Amino acid sequence: MTVSDLLQHWNLSENPFRGEEARSDAVFARMGGSTAAPAESSLFHSDFEKILGDLRRPGSSVVFGEKGSGKTAIRLQLSRRIAEFNAENPGAKLLLVPYDDLNSSLDALHERLGGKNPLESLQKMRLVDHIDAILHQVTPRLVDAVLDPPPATSRPTSPDAIDLGPDERKPARRLDVPSKNDLLLLQAVYDRPEAAHLRTRLLRRRLRLGISLGAVAGAIALAIGPLAVLGAFLWLKLWPPAGLDPRHGAWALAALAGVYGLLALKLAVWDRLMLSRLARRVRRQLRVIPRGHVSYARSLAMVPAAVRDAAGLPLTDSDEPRYGMAERLRRVLRTFGYAGLMVIMDRVDEPTLVRGDPDRMKAVVWPLLNNKFLQKEGLGFKMLLPMELRHAVFRESSTFFQEARLDKQSLIEHLSWTGATLYDLCESRLAACTRAGSTPPKLIDLFAEDVSRQDLVDALDRVHQPRDAFKFLYRCMTEHCACVTRGQSEWKIPRLILTQVVKQESERVQQMFRGIRP
Repeated sequence: MTVSDLLQHWNLSENPFRGEEARSDAVFARMGGSTAAPAESSLFHSDFEKILGDLRRPGSSVVFGEKGSGKTAIRLQLSRRIAEFNAENPGAKLLLVPYDDLNSSLDALHERLGGKNPLESLQKMRLVDHIDAILHQVTPRLVDAVLDPPPATSRPTSPDAIDLGPDERKPARRLDVPSKNDLLLLQAVYDRPEAAHLRTRLLRRRLRLGISLGAVAGAIALAIGPLAVLGAFLWLKLWPPAGLDPRHGAWALAALAGVYGLLALKLAVWDRLMLSRLARRVRRQLRVIPRGHVSYARSLAMVPAAVRDAAGLPLTDSDEPRYGMAERLRRVLRTFGYAGLMVIMDRVDEPTLVRGDPDRMKAVVWPLLNNKFLQKEGLGFKMLLPMELRHAVFRESSTFFQEARLDKQSLIEHLSWTGATLYDLCESRLAACTRAGSTPPKLIDLFAEDVSRQDLVDALDRVHQPRDAFKFLYRCMTEHCACVTRGQSEWKIPRLILTQVVKQESERVQQMFRGIRP
């Protein structure tokens, strides 16, 4: 008998337990993760509401979980809940920032620092590098929305698109001059490396900021300076004033030419050198953005001098300029109805330079465990971390705990599941895969009469995690189908199969926890 025959008998359109990764799990996507219906509450971990917090006052959470415990599913459920909240609160929305693909930032950091190995480079990662990476992720999305708003009859379809709300075809009109300057400076510093300076020009034009008065005055001075010197020379040669000593005229002419030369030298050489020096300092600090200093210089040249004040630019490793830049971003977003940001960090063990190494994960994550950053107003930072980092946390000193203040960060030390919650979760997946018009089978219906509900709960309790629970039930189905013929019509899994599979799967899970098998 095939698994398809078994599924067809139970009126299931597909195998509910085939998926092992939430991102590519069609059943999980179809279930939706909404809490609108009480029957769907089993989709959520018991600590989900604590992790979510109050979206009107976004806060941070630090969650540790084993592989397969549902961290990615929680990330997707958080995203859906935020989307629902934004639809209900158009004037106090939260901008979702997925911080789950660190490859580009870590690669840029390693290339810039040139460490002998990835660990040496990652150990030099700072909190400000993470803030720069987050700003570098949000700013291009915001600039895209301003430069290329969607048609009035459609809404943003890209998952990265930022919804600018009503009248989004002309979003720049809703910004006041300080907010326009904030957005222009953010773009000049944190936009994508490719063609960033060209986008600065386009954005300045779209924001209708006009031309800097200082730049206009300098251009006029450079243009009329040679004419003034030539006119003075011709006047002294052709129509010299009566009684004027020719030597005095020559000195006056030389002084006028000298003033023009100094002005030209300042505008054409000195200012450019200072701008280039400023751009080099910015590039030296923005270590997670692979962008050259020439591009920074061209972009910063189009930002008014008063706006690109050195005190507000990230020129040192101090976190205050970064917080200032983040506040600029919040001011701009507030115009479009966003009251704050929700950053969700996941998959820290997957980047190429990390490769699941606990020391490398620790080097990446530890700078973020900073109470001042995690308690920043208007910022919710959800950290979904591997269990290996929990073990590392409890080996730290009291100084570390005083700085991180994990007691204030909605800490979940272990994202654990009981057999009963896994049983409910599996029944929800059965219901999601039942054909329309059919009564969903109970999980206990799939097993023989000598298997009790408590037997299944105990078996699921031994595999601990949702992913392993799905693997366990999937193997029960395949093992049963492999042992019977189609003509036998035995549709229930016998107790013997259950006993054998749960023993094998629990041993596999224990070996995986000890790190001796995948």
